[in-house]
Amino acid sequence: KMNSIYDDICELFKRAGIQNFEKLPKDLSERGRFAKLFKEFNNYLEAAKIQGFKWNQLKYEFGKGNQKSVIEIKFDENTYLILALRYKELFNGGGGGGGLDDVPFEIDGYLTEIDTGVIDANYMNSRFEKFLKTLKKEEADSDQIQQTKDELHKSFASLTQEEQKYANIFLNDVQRGDLVMESDKTFREYITKYQSRAKNAEIYHISQLLGLDETKLRNMMNSSISDSNINDYGRFDDLKNSVDKNKAKEYFEKLEGATIPLFKINIRVHNLLQKFIINGGFEI
Repeated sequence: KMNSIYDDICELFKRAGIQNFEKLPKDLSERGRFAKLFKEFNNYLEAAKIQGFKWNQLKYEFGKGNQKSVIEIKFDENTYLILALRYKELFNGGGGGGGLDDVPFEIDGYLTEIDTGVIDANYMNSRFEKFLKTLKKEEADSDQIQQTKDELHKSFASLTQEEQKYANIFLNDVQRGDLVMESDKTFREYITKYQSRAKNAEIYHISQLLGLDETKLRNMMNSSISDSNINDYGRFDDLKNSVDKNKAKEYFEKLEGATIPLFKINIRVHNLLQKFIINGGFEI
């Protein structure tokens, strides 16, 4: 049954034009179908584990003699964790903000708690090193370089949508020769570095546009913030009070091309900052 449901999930992503489960389908009905299939898959997985299923054994024999049958598992733990990561992204809208109340189909909260942090990063790093070696070879042609780059891209399924974005930016910098490589850094560490640098730029940018206290914003961004606790201890009100009203007015009026009364500016500041913090930042 697990193999059968896995085939259905593969077909779903294939029809959506997605390879290697690297992202969620855009269509809500397809996302709903995936949510249902993954939940069903996990029901059988839990039953199989009780009966002795282990991830390190992907081939099982049943019966004896003429009645003997062999079942080979069509997926491994790494593939399962990649699917679990995509399932988690259903909960946050595919990589940015939201919550269970925003999803128009049923999601099991306990399935969003699966630890996907153990997805094997070694394979991705080995593909990256192979890509670098090919890039440095004088005799390597564009087809060989593209082939190793495609291999590396296949391993991107273990990254979130946001991480994939910075992985591609980083790879483009490498291919253009715009980056001095550090021998002790892994591919994942470079992605984290690019992601962190981008987040810092986003925070700096919104702080400059609204003239607010950047330190207070950073402190909130580094906390576990949700809609329900964003104003604990009056911290969100405190941040909004640090906004330069003239700068905010100038920003929103330029953005909308019209004069806006101050009370509406305050509403826009509230909505923008709330969205920015809850979503972990974004480009303004």
